[in-house]
This record gives sequence, C-alpha cells and structure tokens, in this order.
Amino acid sequence: MMQPAIRILIVDDEPAIRRALRPPLMELGFQVAEASRGEEALQALRGNGNFDAVLLDINMPGIGGIETLKRIRGIAPRLPVLMLTVRDEEEDKVEALDAGADDYVTKPFSTRELIARIRSAVRRVRAPARPEDAPMEIGEIRLDPIKRRVTKRGEPVKLTRKEFDILYCLMSRAGRVVTYAKLLTAVWGAEFREEVEYLRTFVRQLRKKIEDDPANPRYLLTDVYVGYRFADPIMLQPEPAAGGGEPQTSEEMKEEA
Repeated sequence: MMQPAIRILIVDDEPAIRRALRPPLMELGFQVAEASRGEEALQALRGNGNFDAVLLDINMPGIGGIETLKRIRGIAPRLPVLMLTVRDEEEDKVEALDAGADDYVTKPFSTRELIARIRSAVRRVRAPARPEDAPMEIGEIRLDPIKRRVTKRGEPVKLTRKEFDILYCLMSRAGRVVTYAKLLTAVWGAEFREEVEYLRTFVRQLRKKIEDDPANPRYLLTDVYVGYRFADPIMLQPEPAAGGGEPQTSEEMKEEA
C-alpha cells in the first residue's frame, strides 16, 4: 500500500530559502506549504493545516523560532518539528531540543541530508509504538533490554552497566540527538548533568567496543557541543548511485533562486 504524501510546512523569513526548498521537495512527492513568520505558521496549524512535519527557522522576526516551537507543542505535541539553525549557535540548538524540537539541520545543509532527516522524523511518528523492553537492531548492533545483552554481527559485546545504559538511551532514540544534559540525567541522575567530560570518557570506551573504527564512528555520532546520537537506520543505507552530482547545499540553492 502506497504511503500518503508527506505534508510539510516551511517556516522561514527568507523568501530565497522557501523558493529554493519547494521544487526539490515537491519533485520527491512532498506537499509543501509556506509561512514567513511564526505567527503565520501557528495560524496555519490552528486552521486547516494538517501537516506531517514543520521545518522551522530558529532566527526569525516576531515571536521567533523557539517561542513558535513552544506554542506548536501546545497545539500538536507529537508533530515532528525540525529547526533550521546556523553554525556556532550551539546554545540555541540545545534550547530548541529542550523545548521539544525533534531535530535540527545546520545551514548550509545538503538537500539529501534535509530530506533524510524529515523522512526519519515522520517515520518515527508514523511507526507503531515499540514496547520499551523489545529488542532493538540497527545495522550490525542488536540490544536486548531485558537480557541486558548487546551483540555485533551476532557476537557478544561485553559492556559495563553504564555503557549499556548509554547505548540503550541512544539506540531507543536512534536518529535523534540526545543532549549531554539529558543523557547524563538519564544514566547518572540530575546532579551529573554538567559532567560532560565524564560522559565523553564513557563514550570513548563504548566506541572502542561497538565501532570498527572508533576514530571514525559509524553508529555513535557526536553533535559537536550539543550531544550524541545513534545513527538512524535510514542514514546507514548506502547512498543512491551517482547521477546528478553532489547534492546542493542551501546556500547554492539560494543563489539559484
């Protein structure tokens, strides 16, 4: 049975970004609506806008991206919201994630990365709820929460209790960044939420056990200054055969728009 088209609302005060994003998204079967300010986006969501995802710029005039996100969560708690951010705005990224953003994409971004992130967020919402104690398998890594057992290519991986808890926390949220503070709180408790160097030590050890090349991790990825994420299954799939060259970045699309 064919999946319904993904309906996405693009909220960005830059017309060039909106114009540039619409064609590639529509070409891939997305239904696209636009808003230039947070107030306009909220009006669309309260009206007849039955959307599957929102792409929301973090820096906009008016009420701004963070406040818009908080109000969206009051209207549609489970609606996937991806924030568009710029480099060197780590505090804003953390604030957005803490406010309920599902993910963020940093400008300039490639269209392939953006579309994969959108599809991943929508897929997570549409997927049936997974029991908390159900085994998880991503790539070559399998984790069984009840037996507290991890295998790679079918071979047991010996983890400490804390290493297992870190891996469970990240794999159960695969594809989504988990901020340092949230991960520390989940595994050690709120009193450890500032102990980032402590967490990094455990992550280094965990990578040595689950990665083929710990210096170039495939599974346990770092979002610099923000947190960690376990690779999304979609991202682990091989890239399609080259046919149209490298995917354009948002800056290249703006120049053409």
